[in-house]
Amino acid sequence: MNINEISKYLPHRYPFLLVDRVLEMELNKRVVAIKNVTMNEPFFPGHFPHHPVMPGVLIVEAMAQAAAVLSFKSMGVMPNDDQVVYFAGIDNVRFKRPVTPGDQLVMEVEITNNKRNIYKFHGVARVDGEVAAEADLMCALKSL
Repeated sequence: MNINEISKYLPHRYPFLLVDRVLEMELNKRVVAIKNVTMNEPFFPGHFPHHPVMPGVLIVEAMAQAAAVLSFKSMGVMPNDDQVVYFAGIDNVRFKRPVTPGDQLVMEVEITNNKRNIYKFHGVARVDGEVAAEADLMCALKSL
């Protein structure tokens, strides 16, 4: 999926859209997506001016956005103004290496459980094959 199709499945927009491309997807199972990290990211001037590092919470958010695309595609529905996917929980988060400008963050997110509109995922974010972060995510699809 390219950015145009991803934008149909996520309500996020610049500067908060953190998925640039979906490389692989197995419905009801897993997704592999990328975020190209550039010096132009709006958070780098403040995090940190002399040693730019992508905030860990945004790495986790990027994995959650990839998970949301997988969820909507797996359900066979398009999100609309009456639905939103919320974080319901984040567990076992570990940060293994910093993510810096020029890195390509490759996120692999697997569905570990799905009951009604509650999804659980395990996500791993890598740079050059090296684990940068991992987390267990729980998201809920809510109707507004």
